[in-house]
Amino acid sequence: MTFGHDATGLRSETVRRANLSAIVTELHLHGGLTRSELVARTGLTRGAIRGLIRELTAAELVAEQPSRQRGVPGRPSPVVLPRGDRAVVLALEIAVDSLAAAIVGLGGEVQRLVRTDRPRGHLEPDAIVDDLRRLARPLLAQVGADDLLIGAGMAVVGVVRSDDGLVHTAPNLGWTDVPLAGMVARALGVRAPVVVANEADLGGLAEHRRGAARGFDDVLYISGEVGVGGGIIAGGRPLAGASGYAGEVGHLPVNPAGTRCRCGSTGCWETEVGERAILARARANLRGGGRAMDRVLEDAAAGSPAAVDALRITGEWLGIGLAGLVNVLNPRLVVLGGLIGRIHPFVAGEVERAIATRTLSPARRDLRVVPAALGIDAPLLGAAEHAFEPLLADPATWVSPQDRALQLRSA
Repeated sequence: MTFGHDATGLRSETVRRANLSAIVTELHLHGGLTRSELVARTGLTRGAIRGLIRELTAAELVAEQPSRQRGVPGRPSPVVLPRGDRAVVLALEIAVDSLAAAIVGLGGEVQRLVRTDRPRGHLEPDAIVDDLRRLARPLLAQVGADDLLIGAGMAVVGVVRSDDGLVHTAPNLGWTDVPLAGMVARALGVRAPVVVANEADLGGLAEHRRGAARGFDDVLYISGEVGVGGGIIAGGRPLAGASGYAGEVGHLPVNPAGTRCRCGSTGCWETEVGERAILARARANLRGGGRAMDRVLEDAAAGSPAAVDALRITGEWLGIGLAGLVNVLNPRLVVLGGLIGRIHPFVAGEVERAIATRTLSPARRDLRVVPAALGIDAPLLGAAEHAFEPLLADPATWVSPQDRALQLRSA
């Protein structure tokens, strides 16, 4: 006599959950697909696809509509669409000089987005979380009572511990050991998981799934404003490190004779390629922020020697740092976002020379360096992708009312 669960039943349930995950992930990343296309992409049989789609339709995670296909022999296969109007996430962002919030539907459609400037400076976490609450509440109020709020994702300019959303340090915000995930969950009062990650990591995730890096499995995303951060995609998956701290490329030591960084070290990469370094070289107002940076770029476009020379020197340091990272990580694509993306047209030559002379030839073979496609909203969109992960990993939790109730109680 044996006791416990039937092993065959357990295996069958594991396979079912994995198959549901495969279907929902394909629809989320690629939009509407026919059943035939789902068969080809997932390797599942038509019968399996039919039954799983029936479950997902009943849970209102997907919908089917007739195919508009014309001129093809045989009966047209219905198109399966993700229900972005039904399953949504809240995305939030804390940048150095702005806050943002958005409601994003399954499939990646941004339904509502608001962004507001905030004064630069070291504000207490409670004050910023309260500002975020005021920004997000009107968006949450528009989420229907019957809609599925999968979770909330947040991007922040800081070093974040992945397992609990603790911001270990955010030098440009003046924060140390801030339990941000818990603070935001309490402020919003949502019955859904709140996840927090570094803004550059999330920007890289968004560019990989929906931007310039789509279709590439090994990507280095570099973004900068006041500071500089990086997101790494290795083998098609984000590289987070043991505790989620990987990608802090702005604090790569590049100049032992350099200036002191806000993190407390000396000669970090961001002290050579960040906003403050560019403004200092251009003899611009160091407290002018983004507007001062806009003027430097305008001056460079007009041929101002001071602005052009400031960007040239910055480009040399940018190339040095990128060359080292290319040697270590061997990406196929480097995506430049934020301020780094904006200065790229002015410094492309310096970057290309550094990569040509400082990287191993196998590492630079077929390497491309391109500007980001999603602009300022890349970290916010990455936060939405991060919030969707529980659904993509195990849609059965939302298909089964019992599993859904357990998920809500643990949120």
